[in-house]
Amino acid sequence: MNNGSHLLYRKIAWKILPLLFVSYIVSYLDRVNIGFAALRMQQDLNFSDAVYGLGAGVFFLGYVLFEVPSNLLLTRIGARKTIMRIMISWGLVSSCMMFVQTPLQFYLARFFLGVFEAGFFPGIILYLTYWFPVRMRGSVIAVFMSAIAIAGILGGPLSGWIIRAMEGVHDLHGWQWMFLLEGAPAVILGILAGFLLIDRPEQATWLSREERQRIAAEVGTPTGSTSHALGAVVRDPRIYALALVYFSVMAGLYILGFWLPGMIKSYGVDDPFHIGLLTAVPYIASAVGMIVIGRHSDAVGERRWHLASCMLVAACALIACTLVPGNLVLGLVTLSVAAVGLYASMPLFWTIPTRYLGSESAAGGIALINSLALFGGFTSPTVLGLVKASTGSLDIGLYLFAVLLVVGAGALILALPARLIKESPTLAVQGEVCESL
Repeated sequence: MNNGSHLLYRKIAWKILPLLFVSYIVSYLDRVNIGFAALRMQQDLNFSDAVYGLGAGVFFLGYVLFEVPSNLLLTRIGARKTIMRIMISWGLVSSCMMFVQTPLQFYLARFFLGVFEAGFFPGIILYLTYWFPVRMRGSVIAVFMSAIAIAGILGGPLSGWIIRAMEGVHDLHGWQWMFLLEGAPAVILGILAGFLLIDRPEQATWLSREERQRIAAEVGTPTGSTSHALGAVVRDPRIYALALVYFSVMAGLYILGFWLPGMIKSYGVDDPFHIGLLTAVPYIASAVGMIVIGRHSDAVGERRWHLASCMLVAACALIACTLVPGNLVLGLVTLSVAAVGLYASMPLFWTIPTRYLGSESAAGGIALINSLALFGGFTSPTVLGLVKASTGSLDIGLYLFAVLLVVGAGALILALPARLIKESPTLAVQGEVCESL
């Protein structure tokens, strides 16, 4: 990559990634802050572990039902309007979680939160393919998705502090204040997105004509019939293999997303703020791991074995979590290793379908894979809730999802040969890619 491309993509990254990055932090925090609310909400509302697990997971049913239509709509009306609509609506619903009093209200609020957030993540992944060439996407997606780790680093202490400090203010529980205060930023960011985002490079007035031509040559411009492309995607068996791979990653990921505060509490930590501080440790590790592993994958031009290795490491770490009961230090170590493996798997995974799918198939294919995979987000909290309610421990559930990660890694290697994603070494561009981001 020559110096002109280096400067161009650095310029683009600084223009579009900050808003997307912050928005994804807020998105993920609003999705999983129920894990912190549960520290007090379950007791205040007399919700069992099974009720909590189902409510945490039902979010993904609403998400799955509306994700593909949302992503297809993005190709018609553009990313700016789509992201603005999603963020404003989900922010309002997230804040309304403060009014939940019964299990039915809990389920409905979580379901509609999923409905209104549907399409945000796959829409951003599609949007990034408009701006960055294939050789940079591992690093770019890793930077964007490291927002999840940052959400954990910042959101844990913040949520814990709000729950503790705001308890009883204006006769509201601390968890009610948490939902209100953490939902509002999504509305503000949605309004900003309507003013600041540009749908495509050819519409960017801050790019010169030569820069727009360079992007068109290096990235390409999506064309063709979306409905026809979606039909081809639905008939492709490898899409379902990819969905299985990501399903296993999502199932593992949301073990941490929804149960990490409770797991920290089981080590003997009771104060919500202290629990929030300790949950930041695995997320700090995962933030570093995502960037380092993503850049190494870009540097050597290899995706499949990087991803499979991360999944297998995460599986081993989940099992190790069950072998250190009551030991806070070893528990944090095993949870951190699991977090690195799981969170690094996400950006690695999305370099594969964005390379395997043609430009015409990208919108529908990305949304379909993500929709099917997010059943993992429904499955793991629901199953773990039932397991804990019946056995008093998460161990059996952790064994189950560790096995699922091993199955997913095997499916990746067997179903998607390297030739289908044209893996090739790109050591020559390592320095420029890293510096550009």
